Amino acid sequence: MHHTTENESLPFPILLGDIGGTNARFSILVDDTSEPIRFPNIKTADYPTIDEAIAKDVLEKTAVRPRSTILAVAGPIEGDEIDLTNCDWIVRPNALISDLGFEDVLVLNDFEAQALAVACLTDEYREDIGPKIEPLTASRVVLGPGTGLGVAGLIYARDTWFPVPGEGGHVDVGPRSPRDFAIFPHLDRIDGRVSAEEILSGRGVVNIYQAICKTDGIQPAFTDPADITAKGLDRSNRQAVETLSLFSTYLGRFAGDMALLFMAKGGVYLAGGISQKIIPALQQPEFRAGFEDKAPHSEFMRYIPTFVVTHPLAALAGLASYARTPSDYGISTQGRRWQK
Repeated sequence: MHHTTENESLPFPILLGDIGGTNARFSILVDDTSEPIRFPNIKTADYPTIDEAIAKDVLEKTAVRPRSTILAVAGPIEGDEIDLTNCDWIVRPNALISDLGFEDVLVLNDFEAQALAVACLTDEYREDIGPKIEPLTASRVVLGPGTGLGVAGLIYARDTWFPVPGEGGHVDVGPRSPRDFAIFPHLDRIDGRVSAEEILSGRGVVNIYQAICKTDGIQPAFTDPADITAKGLDRSNRQAVETLSLFSTYLGRFAGDMALLFMAKGGVYLAGGISQKIIPALQQPEFRAGFEDKAPHSEFMRYIPTFVVTHPLAALAGLASYARTPSDYGISTQGRRWQK
């Protein structure tokens, strides 16, 4: 592994990849001016390895030969074998170089890529939740309830955006209202902990729903988060409706915590698969109420805008923006860049 100067461009064409727990999305950026070449979504479960997915579903489908790749992966990046948190793939940059012909491999955290996107998102790709406030060019937070719960900060300093990846989805959360105190004992935990991800993710939706059913002494009718959100949105099942209401409250509280942590005057952006699907629920009063309810700082919170990111491929757009002009972003490549 060579240590190169920070913000040095990778050689074009560049393969961009956003690898989540369930879906992998790829595009190729031929040069710094063209639009990326898109490829269909890949289900991570359909291929035993990422190498095979790239070979079959990308490289075999285009004559363009990428020389380098930037991969955004769900999970911490340590060493030469990068385990993905919510799927079986392992990213081995040295194998990508030796077997697939890449010269240069850069691996980022998936929410770092979402943060890059949030730095350059225009109006048309975000939906206001709560009051319409033009975001300042200031620190931002991106949160994504999906297979897991991704969190990243985005600090603005010296005319540069600095993404701050982390594992914020794993902080502890606790009950607050009388209803919370009734439901929380029934939530599934990990080693005794209710972390944010246990209630603000796909499995979190099911967790809240099943805890409501247990509290009310009702047999749960659904086990799939998509069914629960659908029944909650069309208001055809009382427990599903309450699940969405509580999910919105808990997401609002957590979003407010992260906004306080980063002093995010530039706004909080909700990414991830679930946020887009439940926009009507998030536009009800619960989300903003939970977000602003931060005494002694409720007044401060009122002026922080919150958005749902509606861009269909935000992480890839963020990676493309970085690949075109790396100098706009303070990305540390040390320990995360491999070269031939």
